[in-house]
Amino acid sequence: MAVRHLYLARHAEPDADGRLTPRGARQAGLLGRRLAGLPLSSVAHGPLPRATATAALVAAELGAGVPVTELDAAGDYVPHVPSPQEIHPDHRAGVTAFLAGVSAEEQARGAELAAEAIRRWAGPEPGENDSHHLVVTHAFTIGWLVRHACAAPPWRWLGLDSGHTALTVLRFSADRAPAVAVFNDMSHLPEDLRWTGFPAGRRV
Repeated sequence: MAVRHLYLARHAEPDADGRLTPRGARQAGLLGRRLAGLPLSSVAHGPLPRATATAALVAAELGAGVPVTELDAAGDYVPHVPSPQEIHPDHRAGVTAFLAGVSAEEQARGAELAAEAIRRWAGPEPGENDSHHLVVTHAFTIGWLVRHACAAPPWRWLGLDSGHTALTVLRFSADRAPAVAVFNDMSHLPEDLRWTGFPAGRRV
C-alpha cells in the first residue's frame, strides 16, 4: 500500500512587516538542509511573504527538480469556529473569547480553505508508490491537519501550537489509521533558534 508522508512546517521567524528576520533566514536554511535527503515530490506554501520566503530558502537546499507551488489552502486562516455547544465547558469561555473577532466572512473562507487542505493533503497516496510532500504554512493550518489525522473534534485545532520552522510529519495509508510520526520537532535548530513563535511561558 502506498504511503503519503506529509511534512508540515511553520514559516520562519518574521519581523513586524511579515518578512523574515536574519534568524528566520537561518531557520529556513537549516530546515531545508534537514529535508534535503528526502525524496520530496512537491513543496507547497501559503501566499504571505513569510511563507513564500521560507519555502524559497528551503527549496534552495533541496536542489533542482522539486516543484514549488503557492496555494491558498496552505495560507493563514481560521479553519473552524465552533459553536459554544461544541466546546468542552471548561474551555468554552477562553475559546469563545479567542475567536470573538473572527468575522462571518473570515469564518466562511477559513472553512472553505480548511476543507480544501484536507482534500488535498490528508489521505493515502493514489497508486503504488510512496510520496513525500512538504507544506510550508502557519500554526493554525498545522493544528487543523493534525487534529484531523487524530480524528479529534473540529475545535481541537486550538492548542496545537508550532514553533517557527518546527517540523510535523503525518503519514497516511489505505490500510491503517493516520499517524502523527513527529510533532513540532526542532532538532534541526540550534538552541538559540528554537521556540521562536511561542510566548516565553510556553517554552520548554
